[in-house]
Amino acid sequence: MIRVFDVRVVDEDGSQLGVMRTADALRLAQERGLDLVEVAPLASPPVARLLDFGQYKYELTKREKEAKRKQRSITFKEVRLKPKIGIGDFDTKVRRAIEFLEDGDRVKIAVQFRGRELTHPQIGRDLLDKFADQIKEHGVVERPPMLEGKSMHISVASTHKPKQHEPTPAAAAKSHARAVDEAAPEDGAAQDDTNVLPPAPPAAPRPEPESGSASTGV
Repeated sequence: MIRVFDVRVVDEDGSQLGVMRTADALRLAQERGLDLVEVAPLASPPVARLLDFGQYKYELTKREKEAKRKQRSITFKEVRLKPKIGIGDFDTKVRRAIEFLEDGDRVKIAVQFRGRELTHPQIGRDLLDKFADQIKEHGVVERPPMLEGKSMHISVASTHKPKQHEPTPAAAAKSHARAVDEAAPEDGAAQDDTNVLPPAPPAAPRPEPESGSASTGV
């Protein structure tokens, strides 16, 4: 309910109708079969708009759902290396990290040491520096290589925007099948509708015995 005395009115097409009394604006909305909705209560005077409130709420909810569908949380991926990794495996790991970064994810690249490999941490540092140089066009290293326990790693932030993943055909078909199942009536409900019997007619009254006739009751 609008409690102020005057409002600045905008019609359904977005045209400015100027400042008018709230009662007059309400009367105008009723004449057009619309609602008067306060859209900027902090303005001076507050701004109210003539619109179909039900349609307005529907479109607002639709936009919110669309925004939630499009948004995608950034996840943290991890790529693990070994100090004695081969060139082929190294290149495969680099391509995998680039895929993660192109999706907008952050990536942790870690070198796992075992046994006496811990006595040569420089091997892991050089490996991570080489890896970072290979992916520098897709991400930015957030921290330098650091040895923590038996692992040395770096964190890389993507320079790409998160991709919007459309549902796969299989997922879309599954969603459609679920919608059809929900829309179909249950078997039990259908049987209840078809098995309803009409009410039985009232029983005919029994004829009273004529006067003078013999009674058969006990």
